[in-house]
Parts: sequence; C-alpha cells; structure tokens
Amino acid sequence: MLETLNINAGYGEVQVLWDVTIRVGRGEIVALLGPNGAGKTTLTRVLSGLLKPYSGSIKFNGTDITHIPTYERIKMGISLVPEGRQIFPHMTVLENLYAGMYSLKKIDREVLEQVFEIFPRLKERVNQKAGSLSGGEQQMLAIARALVSRPKFLILDEVSQGLAPKVVEMIFNVIKSLRDEKKISILLIEQYVYDALSISDRVYILRNGRVVYEGDSSRALKERDILSLYLG
Repeated sequence: MLETLNINAGYGEVQVLWDVTIRVGRGEIVALLGPNGAGKTTLTRVLSGLLKPYSGSIKFNGTDITHIPTYERIKMGISLVPEGRQIFPHMTVLENLYAGMYSLKKIDREVLEQVFEIFPRLKERVNQKAGSLSGGEQQMLAIARALVSRPKFLILDEVSQGLAPKVVEMIFNVIKSLRDEKKISILLIEQYVYDALSISDRVYILRNGRVVYEGDSSRALKERDILSLYLG
C-alpha cells in the first residue's frame, strides 16, 4: 500500500534520514522502532507531507506522492496521529472531530457514530473542552480525529506516550481491531517495544537515521540479541 525508496531527509543542512526504504502492505501493522533521535518522527513528517525529502520517493497505492501536499494525501486516505496528540485544547471533543472531517467537506454522522463505538468515553464528553480531558482521553480523541477522515493508511506516532498501562493496553487493542475489522494499514511508531511487536506483522528498526533491521515481528520477539543490539 505504501512504500518509500531511498528517502534522504532532514532540516536544512542537518540530514536525519539516510536512504530509508520501507514498505507497509495492505491490512498490515508495521512497527517502526528505534532509540530516541533515530529519525522516526522525521520519517512520519515525510510520509504525511509535512517535510519534503532531499531525495527518494514515496508511493501510495502505486501513485507517486513524493511532491503531493499534506491535504491531498489526507484525501487519498493517509492520516497521522502525531506525537504529543496535538489536539485543539480550547475546542470541544465534537469540534475536534469536526476538524478531522474537513477533507470530507461535510459532517459524516455515520463515521462519527463509528468512532464513538470505538471510544464510548468520548461520546460521554462530547461537549467538554479537549484540554480538560485526561491524558488517555486526549489520546483517544487524537486517534478518533484521524479516523473520522476515513483513512486507508494510519500513521501512529508514540500513541502510548505518558499513558497508564491499562490505557495503553486498551489503545493497543483498538489498533489491532482497526487492522482486523476495519482493514486499515498502520505504521506504528512506539516506545513499548514488546507490545508493538506483539500486535504488528513486520518491523523496521531505525538507528542514526538508517534502517538497520527488517523482519517479521514474531521472529524479532524471539531474537532478543537483535533487539538488545539496536534498542538497548
């Protein structure tokens, strides 16, 4: 569904990514792991169109989207849940969800009910200011806001960050259901290494801006020496 070929990217003269090639197939969860500063978030910015690569290409469903702007990628079915949630704190839960629908050019009541089925707590707080929600509820809202655009491909950047273990477990169950029931392809950037590997199909490990490992997640779980070598 989505593949990059030899992506080089960074900020000004500071190069962060070096010849990064990854692939996410239809209906897959692919984990992207690596230590802090490895370039994971930079890659998500390139994939979502927020950062232009120096060189290389990105294809989505066979179409080259390397130079397509972010809003067009959203229309094509690519959606990002950014690190740090980045919800609109002074807007209500419902207003945040409406903002996520802007690419549809209409209010889609059906998809709204679908995300409320996934996150019933948000329905209970639909008129509450997003900034007053708990950390877990804000993360639910960030995911829900991405889902209301009806994505085919979802990028999740550190969705477990700062959350209690029970909330993390719930979020990971939701991620699995998005693949299994909604057939959404997912790139999962995550700090909970073993949890990410347990729900993903394949894994890439980034280190110093380069892909240093690629393989099946089930195999990586068994190769503790590989994980220790690249992740510590």
